[in-house]
Amino acid sequence: MPELANLLLLVGDALIYFGALAALLRLRRRIGLGAFFCALGVMHFLETYLASTYYVALPLGVVTSPGSTVLFTGKLMMLLLLYIREDAVVVRQPIYGLLFGNVLLFGLAFVMRHHTLVALTPGHVADFGFLNTMGALMVWGTAVLFFDCILMILLYERTRTWFGERILARLAATGALILSFDQAAFFIGLHAVTGAGLPVLIGGWIAKMGAVALYSVLATVYLVHFEQAVGRRRDEPRIWDVFDILTYRERYEDLLARTGSDALTGALDRHSLEAHGRRAVEHAAADGRSLALLVIDIDHFKEFNDQFGHAAGDHMLKRIAAEIMATARVTDYTYRFGGEEFVVIADGAKGDDARGLAERIRRNIAGAAVRDDAMRVTASIGVAICPSDATDYDTLFDIADKRLYEAKAAGRDRVVDGRPDLRQVG
Repeated sequence: MPELANLLLLVGDALIYFGALAALLRLRRRIGLGAFFCALGVMHFLETYLASTYYVALPLGVVTSPGSTVLFTGKLMMLLLLYIREDAVVVRQPIYGLLFGNVLLFGLAFVMRHHTLVALTPGHVADFGFLNTMGALMVWGTAVLFFDCILMILLYERTRTWFGERILARLAATGALILSFDQAAFFIGLHAVTGAGLPVLIGGWIAKMGAVALYSVLATVYLVHFEQAVGRRRDEPRIWDVFDILTYRERYEDLLARTGSDALTGALDRHSLEAHGRRAVEHAAADGRSLALLVIDIDHFKEFNDQFGHAAGDHMLKRIAAEIMATARVTDYTYRFGGEEFVVIADGAKGDDARGLAERIRRNIAGAAVRDDAMRVTASIGVAICPSDATDYDTLFDIADKRLYEAKAAGRDRVVDGRPDLRQVG
């Protein structure tokens, strides 16, 4: 029966797609997120091509395109996984890149169609009419994707109040609602460009709901068995908060406005650390959620002040605080503990995540410009993890502080988190 064969092939397509992209996501600490983003971009072109031309029949009279059912549904679920494991600032990168690239493709295709062409062989001529159709659908689809992702983040956070930590239910509910919205929105553009009828709208929706169910199971298995994490944050963002997260660091700046901040650097002050930091550790320990505490100290800062003066020292402290806050995730909090010492609270970070954050901060501080290249500013960082190292704030801070001094004793400009030193200088 060809309809049943088509259904089984779609399931196979989905397994291949999810397996390949989940592997790239899992390897992001080793090879970076660029490979994951590039793969999404290539698949974006293919999914639009298939959605505009390639449809198959399924049982019960359903007609759908693998581009929409497998690739686009899979892309949204992969972006949701990326948000769960990283943050909305990371999610916005492929969306903005896809939107810019698609607009560029559409614009260049419009210009290139005015060239006088030479056929390589008789009848072998570029089909710019089809390219225009593709470009229009890609721009429209990416614009819809932008709103899909904003709504998806909002809805995923809201589902915590409905389902608690039942990750499968949260993923399935989020995917079903967002893909329903997306199917209706994309169909508007598809109908305008290709004249597709209601059977495509209805059949595509039914197939996407089945795909959401499959991808939700796969994503749950991935999170539980490969990432060992099922949530992002305890707060529930409102619509304007999500736009702020996707564009600016307003959430952090709002906290600065509502609590004590250090007058020189703009970071949160030590009083805020004692209040918020202690509370964050307590909540993480009670919930069984991981949390990283980083203690950062600028190496040889007294010598920097002696050589360049205290005004230059203050300027460098501002630069360093800005580097730390820019490197940290939008959900992390940066405090000036005193003098040239800073603390970062990274809720949800553990193991490789915390080590990676500390190493990025170390490298960016080392890259901060000074007035004399002969005086390179570096930092030593101690990292402690709740609950593996300690479950109370005071002990956790003491462990991180001791590891900071281990880093200094070992030669400075390094991270110590209780594991072997894997520092990459530069």
